[in-house]
Parts: sequence; structure tokens; C-alpha cells
Amino acid sequence: MTRTIFFPFAEFWQFYLWFVAGVVVVLLLDLGILHKRTEEISFKQALRLSVLWVFLALAYSGWFYWFVRGHFSAHPEVLEPGVTAASKAADFYLQFLSGYVVEKALAVDNIFVFVVLFNFFGIPLKYQHRVLFYGILGALAFRAIFIAAGAVIMSVDWMLWIFGGILILTGFKLFFQDTEEIDLEGSRALKLLRKLIPITAGLRSNRFFVREQGAFMATPLFVALVVVELSDILFAFDSVPAIFALTDEPLIVFTSNIFAVLGLRAMYFLLASVVDKFHCLRFGLAIVLIFVGLKMAILNPMWDGHFPILPSLVFIVLTISASIWASILFPKGGISDKGEGPPEIG
Repeated sequence: MTRTIFFPFAEFWQFYLWFVAGVVVVLLLDLGILHKRTEEISFKQALRLSVLWVFLALAYSGWFYWFVRGHFSAHPEVLEPGVTAASKAADFYLQFLSGYVVEKALAVDNIFVFVVLFNFFGIPLKYQHRVLFYGILGALAFRAIFIAAGAVIMSVDWMLWIFGGILILTGFKLFFQDTEEIDLEGSRALKLLRKLIPITAGLRSNRFFVREQGAFMATPLFVALVVVELSDILFAFDSVPAIFALTDEPLIVFTSNIFAVLGLRAMYFLLASVVDKFHCLRFGLAIVLIFVGLKMAILNPMWDGHFPILPSLVFIVLTISASIWASILFPKGGISDKGEGPPEIG
């Protein structure tokens, strides 16, 4: 199977550097200007931020098309016979959009976990932004590691069968998994954390650590941050291979993943109170995961490594849209347990 990487890190490291620098600037603006004070984020604020993050992703995708077209126009010798710079750039543009849409859809599962997690630890809304902000910083670092490792692993053809099979099995598991059954109290990570560091019985304002009675202690806010990081690592096992099923380019996987993660916090505050209403979405996500698993393991090899991206994108968007409409047309009861305060975890 033919697999060509047109934008390897060794040759385009400056692109990655400038992209990461731009992400850092945006995050500093977010922390230092937009959310300098500890306060609740309203629905309107979350909506504006969500629109802003989507706009930035779409603006980048347009610029990326222009960049790719210019690169291939200057180096037509790297293209396959009969392929133009414009058509290749359009293909890469659709690959980015496909990866971005899949990652945004999969992020809804993260949101449900965050809702349960914050209710369990009794984290007020005004402190949730702080946890998610630092959680996303960690998520960006872990995603970069996962994508770098994935680029190496996916270069081995037989690994595509393994990861394709994992995605298919994960998709079937989603059909039968009840996402409301999340046992945080029985979490091994939480039990291990309790053994490693003393934890206060309740919150201490917006602080992650305090010193009380001469002892250095973590607060439930820090525990929530650790669980957020661990949950994102688990979700990355699905989302990163799913995007590699749509594109061979680590650059596209990295940038589409990062844009989706950056918008996760705003999307959480936008959808947290209604995420339980989209009960059919998990079936749509299951179908998407099965499809990308089949694409990775079977369809791509059948099409000499590249199943057409446009029908892939159309299928993904229609499937996710249909599951959202099904949730609206056939509603069910929402999450009833909202938590009455932080548990005694010290």
C-alpha cells in the first residue's frame, strides 16, 4: 500500500513551531485577559467563545488550503501523475475538516464525563473553567505525544489492521455501553492519588494545593484536574487513531486535533446542561468509529491507501447530524443526580 507523507516533521518543523507559538499566544490571551477573574461562564459567553473557536479553525483551514496549494505549485514533481496542486490542496483541506468534525463529535463524550466528574467532586461552576484550562494544557501535550507515536506506528502496514480493529470494536462497544454508569469512587487512579498525597476534605477557594497544619495537601480541585487529564488520555486512544484513518499526514492530525481540543472548554460550558439530551449521539459516534475503523483496515487498502475523503466527510457529517436530530425527536429523561457537594476524600 502506497503511503507518502508530504509534510514530514523533519522538513516542516518550523511550521509546527509557529503553529504551537500561535496556540500559546491564544491560551495566554484566554487566561490573562478573557478569564483573568474567577467567575462563572454564562451561556452567552460560552456561545461566543464556541463560535470564535470554530471560526478560527475554519479560518486556519482556508489558510492551510492556500499554503498547501502554493507548496505543491512550487513543487509539482512530488505529486502523483495527473494530480494538480489545487486538487491536492482541496483533498488536504477536506482531510482537515473531517478530522476536526470527528474530534469535535467525540469530544461530546468528554463533556458527559466532565459533568459527572464535577458533580462528584462538588466543583462550583466558577472554578470549573480553571480546572478545564489547565486540563487542556495537559491534553495538548499528551495529544502531541500520542500523534508523534501514532505517526511512527501507522507507518507499519499491519498496525493499520490492529488499530482499525480496535476502532471497530470500540464502536460496537458504544452501542451497548451505558455512559451514565461511571464509578469515580471505585477509580484506581483516585485510590492511588489518595495514597500518594493527603487531600483536604473540601475545596480551598480556587487553589490546587494548600499547606495546613504544617502539611502540604492537595484539594479536590487538583484531584478533579488529575481525573480530567486521565480521561483525556483514555479518549485519545480512540480519537487519534480515528483521525489517522482519515489522513496519513501527521501535520493534519496534529492541527485538527489541537483546534478541537482548544474549543472543548467553551463547548463544555455551552452543552454541559443539555449534553444528556443527546442520548442518540453515542449511536452516531459508534457508527462513525466503525466506519473509520473499516476505512483504516479495509477501504484505504482497497483504494491504494486513500479512500476518497469527500464521501467520508459527507457520511460522517450526515451520521452525526442524524443522531442529533434523533435525540431531539425522541427525547428521554436527563441526568438526575447533580451532587450535593464535595465528597469526603481526605
